[in-house]
Amino acid sequence: MSDTSTTDRADTYRRVTDRIVAAIEAGTAKSKDWRMPWHRRRDAGAPTSLPMNVTSRSGYRGINTVILWGEAEARGYEAGLWGTYRQWKTFGAQVRGGEKATTVVYWQFPDRAKGDDTQDGEEEGRKRAPWAKAYSVFNVAQVEGYAAPADAVPVLPEERRIAAAEGFFSRLPGLHVRHGGTRAFYVPATDQVQMPRFTDFRDAESYYGTLAHEVTHWTGHSSRLARDLSGRFRTEAYAAEELVAELGAAFLSATLGLATEPREDHAQYAAGWLELLRGDPRAIFTAASKAQQAADWLHSAAVADAAAA
Repeated sequence: MSDTSTTDRADTYRRVTDRIVAAIEAGTAKSKDWRMPWHRRRDAGAPTSLPMNVTSRSGYRGINTVILWGEAEARGYEAGLWGTYRQWKTFGAQVRGGEKATTVVYWQFPDRAKGDDTQDGEEEGRKRAPWAKAYSVFNVAQVEGYAAPADAVPVLPEERRIAAAEGFFSRLPGLHVRHGGTRAFYVPATDQVQMPRFTDFRDAESYYGTLAHEVTHWTGHSSRLARDLSGRFRTEAYAAEELVAELGAAFLSATLGLATEPREDHAQYAAGWLELLRGDPRAIFTAASKAQQAADWLHSAAVADAAAA
């Protein structure tokens, strides 16, 4: 393996991490309205759904979701449709001159056939030493000559989205949620999620967004995904686990069509996340991978339970 290839890979991790760090810093600059690049407000213009590829019509995953959400927020893009320069050309569209591309990544494994890649995270197939390779995409707002289908990202009415969220969480096998008090948290020793009463939340989306965060913690139990970050992050494992839960809740909320808002009690974590990411350019890749794994597990569990009912 050449030194140049190793340097290129390191540059990819650092460039992506630096962009996310900048987005986090921008989100914490407003003390009265702190927010992270993965928080999605329905009334803010940026899309609440997962970013979608124009050719495959499938959602981006893991770290790419975080990257593209951050760029949509920073640049004010109102649609989450993305594609490479060549992909847009196949639709007869043209990227406007002077438009700046966004760097996303795909994962390559050295023991796979050339071109057999995945968008999942750095921890996937760790023994095969995957690495991130960069490529460039453009948002639909940066191109001319493309008419997006009206139903490209359908949005269900609020009552249907809330009903779907309620049904989703109720189908998770073995999930025990207790209500009461003023704090939301997960207790590994008893394998229980503690939540304030539903009526204590501003609205239903706030309740389910908070529940998604705690349920992402719940997936880490030894009987489920057995997620132990102490070996990877050592003294920063707690901050990393909170980052996994934040991203997992955002991914899950996006698939359920729910907006996500920052929790005031989580503002304290931002400094720890910044320290973690600045010191380890691969940390956000690992966290996003673990978060995607958790979201995938939850969807599979809910679907399996529904099929068995």
